[in-house]
Amino acid sequence: MFLATLRAGAARLRSIEERCKKIQEALGRIEGRQLGDLPASEIHKSEFRVFSQWGEDGILQHLLRHITISRRMFVEFGVENYTESNTRYLLMKDNWAGLVIDGDTKNIDFIKNEDVYWRYNLKADTAFITRENINDLIRRNGISGEIGLLSVDIDGNDYWVWEALDIVSPSIVIVEYNARFGLKRAVTVPYDPSFVRTTAHHSNIYYGASIAALCLLGKRKGYSLVGCNSAGNNAFFVREELRPINLPKLTPAEGFVRSQFRESRDAGGALAHLSEVQEEAILDKLPLVEVS
Repeated sequence: MFLATLRAGAARLRSIEERCKKIQEALGRIEGRQLGDLPASEIHKSEFRVFSQWGEDGILQHLLRHITISRRMFVEFGVENYTESNTRYLLMKDNWAGLVIDGDTKNIDFIKNEDVYWRYNLKADTAFITRENINDLIRRNGISGEIGLLSVDIDGNDYWVWEALDIVSPSIVIVEYNARFGLKRAVTVPYDPSFVRTTAHHSNIYYGASIAALCLLGKRKGYSLVGCNSAGNNAFFVREELRPINLPKLTPAEGFVRSQFRESRDAGGALAHLSEVQEEAILDKLPLVEVS
């Protein structure tokens, strides 16, 4: 009797969870319709959140109203268990197909046991991503050539992995930047195939690349910066040949948003709530690569 009651309770919880996801999606559709008349350049006003961590869902829906996508396919890595991501709304609302990659087997097992894994055309792969393996990882999942979106968020070698990636040609690229490097310095952490943010430095703020570095890389690869989210951690790039004239390309200074969230840690692992000056003082003592 007790076990039967537990099973019934678990079933009710799963049902509630599924209904909550449907409500999330429905609210996203409503918000999207309300923002449908925004001019292309008003990216900062288009934000809303369904499954993304910040306002990326709204920004992507806004960009897709103005950019022609020939293949509705995405690749996203650094997704953890995919309950919070930049592509899940595209998968569920717009019926995109895609590949997600994470380095933790438990996260990928979680995804494969979710309804989202069989309801939609989603592939999930386990791997610790490096610039040496990224192309092979995508290729072994049967993806190459033109895709609609690439989302890069691995808290470390983001610059180096995007630089090495050439198996796909995304229309839109979202890359996390580290706002603590400021808007002028074109820098990234040195490449280390085993880089882990939490162990690279106890402060937890030593990772990734500056927006200026990513803009230089994007230009080399044929992409223009079109905006950043208001949280100040994700930059949006559009392949220049697809960028409409009413979607301005921005300089790092024009697109840069200073992040407001605080995630620095002290040597014991507790939140440190450091000031910008204190964070910059830490980063100035750590090795960085100037890119040009």
